[in-house]
Amino acid sequence: MARICLLLLLLFGLSLPAIADRKDYQLSPGDVVKITVYDHPDLATEARLNESGGVSFPLLGEIKLGGGTAQQAEANIARSLEQGGFIKKAQVNLIVLQFRGQQVNVLGQVNRPGRYPIEQTSTLADILALAGGVASSGADQIVLIRRNGGRDERQTIDTLEMFLDGKLAKDREVAGGDVIFVPRYPQIYIYGEVQRPGAFRLERNMSVVQALSVGGGLTQRGTQRGIRVMRRGQDGQTQTLEVALSDPLKPDDVIYVKESLF
Repeated sequence: MARICLLLLLLFGLSLPAIADRKDYQLSPGDVVKITVYDHPDLATEARLNESGGVSFPLLGEIKLGGGTAQQAEANIARSLEQGGFIKKAQVNLIVLQFRGQQVNVLGQVNRPGRYPIEQTSTLADILALAGGVASSGADQIVLIRRNGGRDERQTIDTLEMFLDGKLAKDREVAGGDVIFVPRYPQIYIYGEVQRPGAFRLERNMSVVQALSVGGGLTQRGTQRGIRVMRRGQDGQTQTLEVALSDPLKPDDVIYVKESLF
């Protein structure tokens, strides 16, 4: 049920509140900006940054904005207007209308993987909605990879905790060049004397008895005594463990139900 709620949230375009006016955003070619100068409505300009990061502005001609922040662009335009003798103490405001210069890669178990432009200040939830939401084969934990100073930083975000537990503060704002990877859900394997042996999704905090119920329960020949779990350790070696019905399972566990001798 929890899984269905999460999919509905993401599939129907959940969008968290965005920050309306980002002065620390780094402008890039393709972005659309609106520039206004206080008390000079004739200088109002709406333009897209060209490939070199420049726009044409009244009185100044082409000015380069790409590579700097919105706040730096405001200061540069104001300084140019003052130094050119056009306006004294110019007050410039720049708003980014479309963030097309930045793109995010969405990979893995989503309904529409691909590259998505950041149209506005966006969060992880916004981009997942653009990608059609997490697919039914997707895991609850999503990986966000970001290049920072030549190094890749990885963050793991628990989407169930974020959405269903109301911890929306754990949502992350995405930036150009980010990679969002949704891995396949973890699995367990059940064989032996069960009604439906096979591979199944490992739900959160799933116990042995819950896994057996997913497998349809024991056959008439099966016994709860001596149920074993084969588990791969960190060293790569597989151990065979005798478990209780209430014991929790781990990804890739293999449950074996023996046949009763009587």
